[in-house]
Amino acid sequence: MRLLHTSDWHVGRTFHGRDLLAEQETVLSGLADLVADEHVDVVVVAGDLYDRAVPSGEAVETCVRVLGRLRAAGAQLVVTPGNHDSAARVGAFAEFAAAGGLHLRTRISELHQPVLIDDEHGPVACYGIPYLEPDPAKQALNATAGVAGASEVAARGHTAVLTEAMNRIRADLATRAGGTRSVVLAHGFVTGGDASDSERTIAVGGVEQVPGSVFDGVDYVALGHLHGPQRLAEHLRYSGSPLAYSFSEARQRKSVWLVDLDAPGLSNVQRRELPVPRELGTAEGTLEQLLTDPEHAELADRFLSVTLTDEVRPVDAMRRLQERFPHAVHLEWKPAGGRATAELHYSEAVRGRDDVALADGFVADCRGAEPSTGERSLLAEALRAVDVAEVRE
Repeated sequence: MRLLHTSDWHVGRTFHGRDLLAEQETVLSGLADLVADEHVDVVVVAGDLYDRAVPSGEAVETCVRVLGRLRAAGAQLVVTPGNHDSAARVGAFAEFAAAGGLHLRTRISELHQPVLIDDEHGPVACYGIPYLEPDPAKQALNATAGVAGASEVAARGHTAVLTEAMNRIRADLATRAGGTRSVVLAHGFVTGGDASDSERTIAVGGVEQVPGSVFDGVDYVALGHLHGPQRLAEHLRYSGSPLAYSFSEARQRKSVWLVDLDAPGLSNVQRRELPVPRELGTAEGTLEQLLTDPEHAELADRFLSVTLTDEVRPVDAMRRLQERFPHAVHLEWKPAGGRATAELHYSEAVRGRDDVALADGFVADCRGAEPSTGERSLLAEALRAVDVAEVRE
């Protein structure tokens, strides 16, 4: 049996305010060609199908089209929700969808009940663990403790609930005929994984990571949550997101895993890189340099993060940059060799300064130059007017 492991689609996400639905549909629909060309039997999506718990109508329509193309290409689908999803919404009409080959595994009470898919060697049990928010998941797991030997969760945190989830899966697997191979979908931060800037933290009490040993005893674990493709062990991998969702992912090569299971279990894993609909780029320099230097021409079609080094903050810089770089989406100002950029707590920044000094500092910080004598007079006059108005009130 051949599986395609993907995750973290985040359908409906924007990139610094830019809509990505068209790019997402292009890349994700391309997975259907991969399914057909590589003879994939099952596509597994390990969480974060959508970017928010209540996705837009357009995001849902995009997701439906993509899933339909994957099914039409010949693969069955197993999907679990991630920390961005609403499990209840993703799992709506699950029983009806399963009849068409779309298996939505969203219920904590049923995580030990696998989707069974047969090949010439017998059954493969695909277990879907929905994202387990520790405290609600602990309550849900404890509500079914004692059923079929399930235990209560005593400790708190991600490790505790995922450990109990895997104990229930291994217990179910032990009841099945010898030779039943197993795949687990899970969404979380496994120790040893590398994070990027675009994942939402799932820390509880400062601890979000779980050890990889929690997932021992199964043939393959399809992980979701971290957006970079990575191998933690031969059987334990993140596919990463299909598109970059932060500039910290510029060096990543987005991909999916093709996972082969033979009669004994896991036999081979191959990586397939995905197309990049729009590359990311960074540029640094003065506004004039960036607008005129021919060296930067290749950046015109990229999503661009710009750092300006002008001594004085340029006026209307983003609009002017977008005339040459229409996909510039992020802008920082760091004057070369300029003023200190260390951040202060608000209380430290204002301590011992009167209103006039604070207003002067605000103008200097925004413009990169101290206000003139005339400007200081205008500021002082405005502040006096405010004081008079407050007294009258």
